[in-house]
Amino acid sequence: MSGRVLRLLCTAAVAAQAALVPAAATAVPQPPAEPGKPSVAALLTSLQTLYRQAEQSAGTYDATAAQLSRARTESQRLDAALARARLALRDSRSAAARLAQQEYQGTSDFSPYLRLLLARDPQHALEEGHVLDQLARQRADTVRRLAGDERQAAGLARAARTALGTRLALARRRQQARDDVRGRLHDIEKLLAGLSTQQLTALATFEQSGLTQAQTRLLASGALGEETPPTQEGQTAVRYAVQQLGKPYQWGATGPAAYDCSGLTSRAWGRAGTPIPRTSQEQWARLRRVPLNELRPGDLVIYFPQATHVALYLGGGMVVQAPRPGARVKVSPVAANPVLGAVRPDPAGQPLPRYVPPKLPAGAAVGPDTAL
Repeated sequence: MSGRVLRLLCTAAVAAQAALVPAAATAVPQPPAEPGKPSVAALLTSLQTLYRQAEQSAGTYDATAAQLSRARTESQRLDAALARARLALRDSRSAAARLAQQEYQGTSDFSPYLRLLLARDPQHALEEGHVLDQLARQRADTVRRLAGDERQAAGLARAARTALGTRLALARRRQQARDDVRGRLHDIEKLLAGLSTQQLTALATFEQSGLTQAQTRLLASGALGEETPPTQEGQTAVRYAVQQLGKPYQWGATGPAAYDCSGLTSRAWGRAGTPIPRTSQEQWARLRRVPLNELRPGDLVIYFPQATHVALYLGGGMVVQAPRPGARVKVSPVAANPVLGAVRPDPAGQPLPRYVPPKLPAGAAVGPDTAL
C-alpha cells in the first residue's frame, strides 16, 4: 500500500478509538451516505470481501510455499539416491562385463564332466569343481545384482522426474497465488485511495463499534471461562509474540522483520521449541482443538469459516495478532473477528504453577483489529 493510504488508515483508526468508549455496547450510528456514494456499511462489506479474498490467496501462497519446500527436499533426496544408484549400476555393469569376458576367454569344447574323467588327479579335479561352483554362484549374484540395480535406478529416475514435475507445478501455483494477492491488495488500495478522510474515519469508527459489541457479548456470555496458566512452552510463545508488537504485517512473512497472521503464531511456537504447521488452515486441521472455556495463554484462536486467520491468546480475553495488510502486530480483543474455534500446540504440557503475564508496551493496542 502507498504511504498516503497508510497514513489515512492510521488517522482514521486513531479518530475511531477516540470516538468510542471501550465499555460501550451500543454501536455508533451509521452516518448517512453522501449522494451518489456507497454507505459506510457497503464500503465495509466491500473491504471485507477484498481482504478476505486477499487473505485466502495469501493462505494458498503460504501453503504452496510450504509444500514446495517439502517437494524440493524430497527432490534433492531422490536426486542423491539416484546418483548413488547409478554408481552402483555402473559397478554392477563393470562386474558383468568382466564376467562376460572371462566366459569368453574360458570357452572350451569339453564339458566339466568330461574334464573330470580325463583328469590325471580326480581329487584335484573335484576340488576345482567346488571352486567352479563358487564362481558360478558369484556370477549368478553378479547378474542378480545387475538386474536389481537396473530396476532401482529406473524406479528412482521415474520418481525423480515426478518430483521435478511436482516442483514445477507448485512453483507455478505459488506464483499464481502471489499475483492474486497483489491484485487483491491493489484493489483494496484503489478503493481506499478514493475515500475522503471523513469516509475513512466513519469507516474505522463503524468497524470499531462492531468489534466493541462483539467483545462485550462474548465476555457477557461466559464463553471464555476461567483461565489456567500456560505451560512453559506456551509462556515462551506468548513472550516472543509480545516482543513482536509493532512490527508490520506482510503476507507470506515469518519474521523477524515482518509477519502475516500464521507466520507470527508458527514462529512464536517454533521459538518455544514446538514446531507447528505454517498456515492457519493447517493449524486448525492438525492441532488439538480445545473449547473456548478452556483457553490458556499460548493457545491459538482460529477465525472465519475457512480458518483463514489466526491469533495467539494472551489471556484476559485478548490476543496478539498480525491483523491485515497496512496494520502492525498488536494486542486485540479475542472477538476482533468471527471465532471459529481454538487449538492447542502443546496439549500434553503441564501448566505452570504460577504465571505472570508479560508487560505490554505503550501503544500495544493501537491500530486496526479486524482481519476483515
